[in-house]
Amino acid sequence: MNHPTPHSIRGLVYASLLGAATAAGAYIIVPLPPVPITLQTLFMALAAALLGARLGALSQVVYVLLGLIGLPVFAGGKAGFGVLLGPTGGYLVGFVAGAYVTGFLVDRMHHPGALRIALAVAVGYLVVYVPGVIQLSLVAKISMLEAFSLGALPFLIGDALKTAAIAIVVPKVRDRIQPVGLTGKAVSGKRMQA
Repeated sequence: MNHPTPHSIRGLVYASLLGAATAAGAYIIVPLPPVPITLQTLFMALAAALLGARLGALSQVVYVLLGLIGLPVFAGGKAGFGVLLGPTGGYLVGFVAGAYVTGFLVDRMHHPGALRIALAVAVGYLVVYVPGVIQLSLVAKISMLEAFSLGALPFLIGDALKTAAIAIVVPKVRDRIQPVGLTGKAVSGKRMQA
C-alpha cells in the first residue's frame, strides 16, 4: 500500500491553496451579465501551469466542491448545485478540464518558456469556453452565436492579459516551487515525470 510522502502532501497543499485562490478570485468581479468577469480563470491557469495536469485539475475540483457544498465561492458569492446546473455551470466544468489540458501541455514541455506557456494557457481557456458556451446556450435558450457573444467574446481581452501575466511569472517560479504529482514524483521539465 502506498502511503503519502512529504512531497505528495506538499503537492496536495499547493493544489488546495490554488483552489482557494480560485475561490478568492471569484470575489474580484466586473459584473457583466450573464457571465461576470473574475480572476478565477487567472488562478485556474496559474495552478495548471505551476502544478501540472493532475494537481492543477485537482485544485479546480477542490474549488468546485467548495461551492457545491454550499460555500459562497462561485462568481457573485453564489453556491450550490443550482449554479452548476444554471447558465454558467459549464464554465465550472471547464475549469477542471481547462486546468488539466493546460497542465498536460506544460508538463510535456522540456523548457517551458513564456511563449509556450502562453499557448498552453490559451488552449486551456478555449477548453473552459467550450462547455461554458454550450451550457449557456442550452440553459438560456439562445443560439450558440449569441452565447459566444455573451459568454466568451467580452472576456477575450481580459484572458489575453491574464495569459501574458502567467507567461511572465510561471517560467520564473515553476522550478522553484518544485510541484509534485499525486505519486510524490516531480512533474515536468527537468524533473522526473509522475
